[in-house]
Amino acid sequence: MADRHCSDERTAESDERFPSPDEYFMGLALALAREAERQGEVPVGAVLVRAGEILGRGFNSPIRLQDPTAHAEMIALREAAANAGNYRLAGTTLYVTVEPCAMCAGALVNARVERLVFGSRDIRFGAVRSKFQLADSELLNHRIRVEEGVRAAECVELLQRFFTARRRR
Repeated sequence: MADRHCSDERTAESDERFPSPDEYFMGLALALAREAERQGEVPVGAVLVRAGEILGRGFNSPIRLQDPTAHAEMIALREAAANAGNYRLAGTTLYVTVEPCAMCAGALVNARVERLVFGSRDIRFGAVRSKFQLADSELLNHRIRVEEGVRAAECVELLQRFFTARRRR
């Protein structure tokens, strides 16, 4: 896959003309979320990265795939594990537009993802900050570093627009 690498050497210290790596990869997750929306799915996108290389990507597809586990995060994890040749995904960061649910947060812990970056909270189902703190719970054997709010306004706007349009139907 030719576009698996971040083509430039952007760092968090980059000047303001260029987005930080977190903003860049969240932008890719947002593009995937827009694809989910085009397909009639709840607009959530996810990108899993290790050392600047995209290992997996996904967007919500439970309706299209007739699979209740086909959340953006799960699809990205499956693709990443296949690309890495390992179900353990140490040293990776998952970028996702919305706070993961309990199923996805548990899968991230089991996969040993190092870092989770999400855009907006999910007040109803979020299991990382909103309802539970599964990703970095001291009760579990692996804790994920969590950062929230990256490109949050865009993530929230996308979801609000989608659900507003749904209610009008």
